[in-house]
Amino acid sequence: MYHVYVLQSLTDGRTYVGYTNDVERRLAEHNAGKSKATKHRRPFKILFVEEYKTMKEAKDKEIWWKSSSGRKKLKAYFSMLMDTNS
Repeated sequence: MYHVYVLQSLTDGRTYVGYTNDVERRLAEHNAGKSKATKHRRPFKILFVEEYKTMKEAKDKEIWWKSSSGRKKLKAYFSMLMDTNS
């Protein structure tokens, strides 16, 4: 199984989207500074994870989440969460 994950930086609040076959390992790598794209924004927490049968499905969804439409949906999702937590 493959997973698309969304992390949130506890430093600046921004999100990062990726895909993997081992979410806990990837989170540990991000938090250890092993990812060039995220090492300056650590630590991270997992916001959510989606599961897919194939790597292609996961990669396609990761690309969508990183697109303009996907980012808008993420922003709307997290604003809704913030409203319910208030």
